[in-house]
Amino acid sequence: MSPAEEEKSLPLPERWPRASKFALSACAAAVAELVTFPLDLTKTRLQMQGEAAERRGGAAAGRALPHRGMLRTALAIAQEEGVRKLWQGATPAVYRHIVYTGVRMVTYEHLRDSVLGRAEGESFPLWKAVVGGMSAGAIGQFFASPTDLVKVQMQMEGKRKLEGKPLRFWGMHHAFLKILSEGGVRGLWAGWVPNVQRAALVNMGDLTTYDSVKHFLLLNTTLVDNSVTHCVSSACSGLVAAVLETPADVVKTRIMNQPRDKQGRGLLYKSSVDCLIQTVQGEGFMSLYKGFVPTWMRMAPWSLVFWLTYEQIRQMCGVTSF
Repeated sequence: MSPAEEEKSLPLPERWPRASKFALSACAAAVAELVTFPLDLTKTRLQMQGEAAERRGGAAAGRALPHRGMLRTALAIAQEEGVRKLWQGATPAVYRHIVYTGVRMVTYEHLRDSVLGRAEGESFPLWKAVVGGMSAGAIGQFFASPTDLVKVQMQMEGKRKLEGKPLRFWGMHHAFLKILSEGGVRGLWAGWVPNVQRAALVNMGDLTTYDSVKHFLLLNTTLVDNSVTHCVSSACSGLVAAVLETPADVVKTRIMNQPRDKQGRGLLYKSSVDCLIQTVQGEGFMSLYKGFVPTWMRMAPWSLVFWLTYEQIRQMCGVTSF
């Protein structure tokens, strides 16, 4: 058998390993995103609640803003806007994770196995896992930033309708076209700096923690590579990711949702640092953890659903465990 024929006879994951891993991780991420999306919408609304910069600008002057907790916010969205609105912005969110998760997972495995040189069956230094996780998250998020921008802005449309403001978008594709026409290609990457910063922190918590905890358990305990180990590792990764993510997510959400001039420049914040300073000065340090509970409650099931699905799909398709 010739080399070309021998290559064609190989299973698809062996012929195109990176493309296969990209597709498998994208499928697992889409499932996890749809299951946990209402918590993401609730988190976004909580993070925009009581925005000090907008209040100083007079947008909310003269009326008290309704401060609600996670459950009351979710119930209010369902009662005032309809249950289907809990999934408003889900389509760009799924598109985002197809790009973001596909790129970050393939990048991390490449960095871990080829660049940073992890040996099979040996412990992997934590600092290398941190470098790999943060780099993979930053690269993946940069490519997915336009879809994240659309997702955040569409999630706020229901609130604008209740406040009597005109809707900005009629759907995902209209949102893309409008942002592109108003801010150009550069406008699609509005807020990409805090976005990438957040993704680096999230993946230091998610990818790094999952990989490190899983292999620590396999090397130092009697646990084997099964669903129990995957559940324990994903629970740890969800908690650490939520702690690291929330402050950066608050800044990212506010920058991406702020009004912009015709050149695509923000009218409320000059940069992510300016947004951070204004938020802390105007609302206190703990305002950076607005939405922490729904963030954690979303990250925990998201990590659980994603990692269990991803590991099982890899096993079924004949790809080695993560």
